[in-house]
Amino acid sequence: MVAVGSGKGGVGKTTVSINLALALSQQGLAVGILDADVYGPNVPLMVNLARKRPSKGWTLVYNDPSGGGPRKKKPVERYGLEIMSAGFIVAEDQPLTWNTELVSALLHQLLYQVEWSDLDYLIVDLPPGTANLQERFVAEIPFDGAVIVVTPQDVAHLDARKAIEMYRQFGTEVLGAILNMSGLVCPHCEETIEVFHPVTDERSIWAQGISKLGEIPLDPKMSLAGDTGHPVMIAYPDGVQADAFRKAATLLQEALARRSAR
Repeated sequence: MVAVGSGKGGVGKTTVSINLALALSQQGLAVGILDADVYGPNVPLMVNLARKRPSKGWTLVYNDPSGGGPRKKKPVERYGLEIMSAGFIVAEDQPLTWNTELVSALLHQLLYQVEWSDLDYLIVDLPPGTANLQERFVAEIPFDGAVIVVTPQDVAHLDARKAIEMYRQFGTEVLGAILNMSGLVCPHCEETIEVFHPVTDERSIWAQGISKLGEIPLDPKMSLAGDTGHPVMIAYPDGVQADAFRKAATLLQEALARRSAR
């Protein structure tokens, strides 16, 4: 069980979660993805499964009419992944206004009261930040490690350092980080343009010894793929972004193997 987190929103955490899960799946592994960002569940949209109408009392667990007790809901399958999300309960524009206690209970259902298959990996897309909700998730879920998503600028690394410290406080090893939106390759001259001013080396998370699992170049195809529900691993499997995700998936597996060896 691998958490994908970030110190702040807007760094492409869900995009990375989905494509990293797809890269693992395309290596022949059984992979699920749990969308734990309950206040902003974007996984359904990015795999073209968004709910358009408000829910009417939908629940995960229900009683077996034959008298066999509670039955678990099955995850939704898409692109070879098993997926569960709060976005399957609420509509696209329907806010989830629950307090932390209720959200924690919902996450427990999404994780433990779903009939997951015998998965090799469960990627958990966590909410951004380090507030009480995120701390509860990290404290209650037995993660095997965490992956941090960060963009090049100082403010992203500043907040990522806080997230790294939160994981460490709760005993979750940070397996590495993925640098998203690392640069835009000009389609005319092929020169790399640094759209975001990069952080200095000494203020980066790399200075803390965090391993870099990959760099995902900035490209309009990334946002188009997410908005249309066809991730880059599906829509552009031969592109540089897909190749970067495949390499990141391999490095993630190696980091988990080293952790297991220790």
